[in-house]
This record gives sequence, C-alpha cells and structure tokens, in this order.
Amino acid sequence: MKTIDEIIRSNRDFFEEAEPSSGHLERFSSKLEARFGTVTVKRSIVPYLLKAAVVTLLVTLSSLWTWDNFINPGRQKMALGDVSPEFREVENYYLHQVNLMESELGTLTLPNDEAHTQMLKKEMKSMDSVYVQLQKDLKANPNDERIINAMIEMYQTKVEVMSYILNQLKELRNENQKQTEDEKVSI
Repeated sequence: MKTIDEIIRSNRDFFEEAEPSSGHLERFSSKLEARFGTVTVKRSIVPYLLKAAVVTLLVTLSSLWTWDNFINPGRQKMALGDVSPEFREVENYYLHQVNLMESELGTLTLPNDEAHTQMLKKEMKSMDSVYVQLQKDLKANPNDERIINAMIEMYQTKVEVMSYILNQLKELRNENQKQTEDEKVSI
C-alpha cells in the first residue's frame, strides 16, 4: 500500500496543473462538519482591536481622572503666590503670622477647657475651608481682583481673630494666676 506522500509525489503534475472541481470546498466543509460537529467561522481581528482600543482609552482616561482628583488634588487650587511675586510675599507673611499664632495658641490653651478648644479648632477649620474655596475660585479666574482681595482679607481676618483669641487667653491665664496667688496668700 502506498503512503500519502508517495501518492502526492507520483501525481505531482496533476496537483500543480489541475484545480479542484467546483463545490470541492463546500463538500469538504460539510464532511468536516459532519465528522466534528463544528462550523468553521472566519473571524476578523478588527473587532478585537477596536475593543482593545476602547478598553485602553477608558483605562487611560480613568487613570488621568483619578490622578487629577485624588492623587494630585493641588492642581485644583491656586495660591496667591502663583499670581505674582508680590502676592507670594503677602501670602508668606500671613502664613508666618498664622503659624506663629497657632503655636502660641497651643501653649496657651487651658487644659480644663476642652469645649472651647474644640470650638476654636472647628472655627479655624471653617476659615480654612473658606480659603480653600477661594483658592479654587482663583484657579478658575486667576486675574479676578475680587478673589485676590478676598483671599488677603481672609488672611487678615484670620490673623485678627487669632490675635483676639490669644489676648483673651492671656488675660484668662493672668486672672487664673492672680487667683492662685491670692489663694496661696490667704492660706
């Protein structure tokens, strides 16, 4: 019995010149279908490439959105120093004043007066949240003088409020010290 290789080699001329008879591919497909029960379907790679491109685009856009909103949120705000060097000096001055007063407040708060301390912290956070909103507004409108003036006034107000609170705390501390001295003297 001849092997398939020998048959092909002996009929080489026939295979090179002759075309398969009409309907050959259909008969071959039906025999494959009958034998394996599957239908061969030609699939194009284009839909898969489009799906991959859409997924890549969505992942990229969501990554950029996450970066802008959560990882690097500072870009949503604009400080006074970003407007001009003169405003940077003003902002640095007020930030220095606020930091000094905050550290002094930390040393002057009364240990027995936790309610007032919490109220003071809440008010300072409220002032800070207003300032953050002003920073966002400045980012949207960098040349708006009203916003710049409001930011400077916010710093001035914060310094005034903090100095008033510091003066009141100093007076309370002095009164408490006088009371304890008077009590020591009377004993």
